[in-house]
Amino acid sequence: MCQLLGMNCNVPTDICFSFEGFCARGGKTDDHKDGWGIAFFEGLGCRIFLDDNPSSSSPIAAFIRQYPIKSMNVIAHIRKATIGAVGLENSHPFRRELWGRYWVFAHNGDLPSLQYDHKGFYRPVGQTDSEQAFCLMLNYIRQQFPDGKPAIAELYAALQSITQKIAQHGIFNYLLSDGEHFFAHCSTKLCYIVRQAPFAAAHLIDEDITVDFQELTTSSDRVAVIATTSLTDNETWTVIQPGELLVFQDGQPLELSQQI
Repeated sequence: MCQLLGMNCNVPTDICFSFEGFCARGGKTDDHKDGWGIAFFEGLGCRIFLDDNPSSSSPIAAFIRQYPIKSMNVIAHIRKATIGAVGLENSHPFRRELWGRYWVFAHNGDLPSLQYDHKGFYRPVGQTDSEQAFCLMLNYIRQQFPDGKPAIAELYAALQSITQKIAQHGIFNYLLSDGEHFFAHCSTKLCYIVRQAPFAAAHLIDEDITVDFQELTTSSDRVAVIATTSLTDNETWTVIQPGELLVFQDGQPLELSQQI
């Protein structure tokens, strides 16, 4: 299946270190070679890069690894195609507008029995079950809150409800963000780490690269990195439990997160 990578911070931060190891899994250290994508929120804007070539050999991915785009919310994905052909229209992450903000979504897993009637406001462009699920989610919360984004507790409850329904159709690990809040749902496999003072060095699993974050940060910085499996071998990652939906803001999970 595919793999996910996300970042949520309290200050704009680049994802070059994590993305370096993540990209290697797209055809070098693993076989997720059917395309990749990454989205960076910058204020109300959203920079998105997609490619249907393997991330480990993609010139666009090489550019991203070397160009320190700073963002407080990032979602990345490497694809191993199961439903839908290899192509840009089926490459994650997917983006739509809701309540005057961009929403970005990436999924890991298969939803073979999911049905989409194509009657909602949001409709998929490609053929993946992932994009269908994203459109279903946005249609649901748009119907629930037609006047705009509600308080986070209300939005969380609505996302819990639609997530639980979709997860009945298969494996539904996903990352979702509107640039203000960052949602991470675990169906089978997802983990995270929060890096904050006192910072230390980290070493990638997929590349022989070490970064000492103490040299690159201030004492008030806080960064949460979310991934399908841990990216480093000298840090302790927190495993998200199956059925758990977390909400991150300012580099840490909010207390309203709970199991569904």
